[in-house]
Amino acid sequence: MAKDTLMELVNRLSGKVIISSEITDSDVENIDTESLVANIIEKFEKSPGTILGKKELAEVIAGLREKKEPVQIEIIRSADFKPEAKEMESSYRIRNARVDRTSSNVTDFVDYFQDRFRKLKAMVSTYGNGFGGMVNTIESVNQYMTGREISIVGMVYDKLVTRKGDLLVLLEDETGIAKVFFSRPGRVAGDHAGELFDSAMKLVKDDVVAVRGKVSNSKFIIANRLLWPDVPMHMQKKCEEDVAIALVSDTHVGHKLFMEKQFGKFLEWLNGGVEKRKDLAKKIKYVVIAGDLVDGIGVYPEQERELAIDDVYKQYAVFFDFIKNIPDYIEVFLAPGNHDAVQRAEPQPQVGNGFLKDFKQKNVHLITNPSFLTLQGVKLLEYHGTSLDSVIRNVQGCSYAAPAKAMKEILKRRHLSPIYGGNVVVPSKNDSLVIDEVPDILHMGHIHKNGYDVYHGVEIINSGCWQLQTGFQLKQGHIPSPCMLPVYEAKTMKMSLVDFNNL
Repeated sequence: MAKDTLMELVNRLSGKVIISSEITDSDVENIDTESLVANIIEKFEKSPGTILGKKELAEVIAGLREKKEPVQIEIIRSADFKPEAKEMESSYRIRNARVDRTSSNVTDFVDYFQDRFRKLKAMVSTYGNGFGGMVNTIESVNQYMTGREISIVGMVYDKLVTRKGDLLVLLEDETGIAKVFFSRPGRVAGDHAGELFDSAMKLVKDDVVAVRGKVSNSKFIIANRLLWPDVPMHMQKKCEEDVAIALVSDTHVGHKLFMEKQFGKFLEWLNGGVEKRKDLAKKIKYVVIAGDLVDGIGVYPEQERELAIDDVYKQYAVFFDFIKNIPDYIEVFLAPGNHDAVQRAEPQPQVGNGFLKDFKQKNVHLITNPSFLTLQGVKLLEYHGTSLDSVIRNVQGCSYAAPAKAMKEILKRRHLSPIYGGNVVVPSKNDSLVIDEVPDILHMGHIHKNGYDVYHGVEIINSGCWQLQTGFQLKQGHIPSPCMLPVYEAKTMKMSLVDFNNL
């Protein structure tokens, strides 16, 4: 066990601290790895590349006797800081997700999928204006003669690759199932054959798509086009006021690896106490935090071993102690994530007022996950991003190293949790996870990796995290990018990253 600890220590400190060869397995025997990593990084954060010898290790281990809890950082408010955003009037609107109660019986699931299918069918039908030959139901496909070209809309029931490398997809609606055949590149002519096949290979269960093709004599549809619900190309909303939106997620207050010093520097920056990009700090009018505000309790097995605070009420108390340092002219929006003390099933309600205790600030707003925010006219869709795990596992070309690709696939599907069962979803009569409005910004977190792209005019932003790499992430080969703050300037439509590491 000690051998594993030493090896994990070497891996997780790679690029930060060099472990001396004089340190042996016995030196780290029965030492909590999470606390050890956090304390070593804290001790040597100003001098990366330092060699950690037996003496330095002994000093760090001695410091572990005191329980590591997040400490309040003294926030320096600059007297000569004159933020332009303070002089501007706030203009925001919140559209919280509808959070229904359900008995989770068969009828609830049927109602849920019917609502989801109806909404997405309407979108793909509208987006596919001019697709041509659209039939009303899958059942009616049997009425058409061989060779007739038709279009259908269905939900993916299953897909499989044949022995010859072609793809067979089963599409269903309320009336029946259609067999749709996609030929592998090389077997059919056409400039777009490869593109069509690659797109079809990205289909996953529960996707709603339109397919155009010819009816075969065995009542297969030989596909020649595939259409997603997708977001149409649109012009990004340009704001007249020169304000900026700071996008945050995954602070995980209460975990031993929460980076409280760096988060404190971010708060100090908002108050004008940090020189780096002070020009940008002056423009911040909105802060949106997309979930996992705290690390929670009992979220995963043996979590208590990794906690600095093992009381969820105290975790929130510390979190709000940080948040109260945000200037009152900045509007703050706080959404829950899968670690927060709300129901795990999505959509998630706001964090309960019971966790606020005596915290009261008019500029702090508790919102649902997901939520639609309109900030100075800019439409922002906030979603914690729990479904990114299942999208990355199931959609070709997606990975934890490039979250923007997975977020793009979500936009194409017009659904925040496209793979049912990938994460827990409430089977209600109204599917609040359908993206029924085209946002200017899609903001997520969850996977602790910054990402940015623009898709059909939508700014895709993943805001990373404020937590060091955990042992679980190391085993998964996942390298987070902590303390890299995305800031979106609404007037110029420019996105910047402000690095709060090593300040």
